[in-house]
Amino acid sequence: MKIGIIKETKTPVDNRVALSPKQVSALNKRFPQHEIVVQASDIRAFSDDEYRAEGVKVVDDLNDCDVLFGIKEAKIESLIPDKHYFFFGHIAKMQEYNRPLLQAFMQKHITFCDYEYLVDDNNIRVCAFGWWAGVVGVYYTLRGYGLKHKLYELPKPDRRFTLTQLLESLKGVQLPKVKLLVTGAGRVSQGAQHVLENIGAHKMTEEEYLSDAPVDTLSYCVADVDRLVKRKDGGAFSWADFTHNAKEYESDFMRWAKKTDMLVCAHFWGPEAPVYLSEEDLRDKEMRIRMIGDVTCDIKGSVKSTVRPATHDAPYYDYNPMTEKDEPAFSSPESISVMAVDTCPNALAMDTSSYFGEMLTKHVFEPLLEGKHSDVIDRSMILKEGQLTPRFDYLKDFAEGK
Repeated sequence: MKIGIIKETKTPVDNRVALSPKQVSALNKRFPQHEIVVQASDIRAFSDDEYRAEGVKVVDDLNDCDVLFGIKEAKIESLIPDKHYFFFGHIAKMQEYNRPLLQAFMQKHITFCDYEYLVDDNNIRVCAFGWWAGVVGVYYTLRGYGLKHKLYELPKPDRRFTLTQLLESLKGVQLPKVKLLVTGAGRVSQGAQHVLENIGAHKMTEEEYLSDAPVDTLSYCVADVDRLVKRKDGGAFSWADFTHNAKEYESDFMRWAKKTDMLVCAHFWGPEAPVYLSEEDLRDKEMRIRMIGDVTCDIKGSVKSTVRPATHDAPYYDYNPMTEKDEPAFSSPESISVMAVDTCPNALAMDTSSYFGEMLTKHVFEPLLEGKHSDVIDRSMILKEGQLTPRFDYLKDFAEGK
């Protein structure tokens, strides 16, 4: 088997890669009967020379490869017919902008596995960047607060920025004596909490946080969904009930918003769930938040100030509560500044690539190279030789444009 690591072709560019140079080299040594090669790229966090230094072959043409690995969606014109691809496809939820990509998979008889659906027997994802999204999300939010209030300047990440540099940068400035709320309890929230713990921020209980007592250091609280919503009839919160009857709940977020200076959205949210901060809430004079890091990047979702995604080059914009429109970042003290980068882990491309590569090695590369059947890979397969697999046959009408 010959495996190729493709050059990323999506705009805006993504600097991550499925395997680091050392990981490719280690797999090539463990499985000498197979070979993994890397397509030349000038945007990857790891340079071509770093792969060559590890004895990895760097090539321009991947036509002789059997399986191809990327990170984000490949451009349609770059797809090679009759190959097996792995990347984040963003088609399984019927994303309209990627309908042509699904149609191209079919026309070119491509087998396609989506990283998002690499799950174990309990339907838990085994290859994900969520923890790192939280890490970068809280950094970007703290950086934005400093820029907004002209308090300090934190470095803008470049393609070789690391977690170590991120933490050292935060420890090197005088962080504000304000309250920061992290929502959610999953991997994204855990990543944000990791940063806050490591920079000496003070963790508060809910009671402490919601009190009017002033803080003398950067202080934070973590609130999962059960603390953010309440039943409309006044009944007790139940996770099982909320999962099946989200429409019976309403937002209880304003009690937090009145005490919060910075908000980091790290919760999972679906369209059936209550809106936490509506347009009307954002105009409320008691709503204290003026810096929101929406790591979830749900456009006009749970927090209505997230009106569009942002990019790493321009991570921030202001939301004007009166016009409900976005404006240039930090242009007005009355506006709410928003960080809504939807690819946060790319800011730590070397760290996140190595981390992702470890998971892919265990759950994908080892079974592939050992020739073993893998239920994890099977569950992620949206198409086989251009035909939708049974698990994803609901995409038939979508693919046909219906």
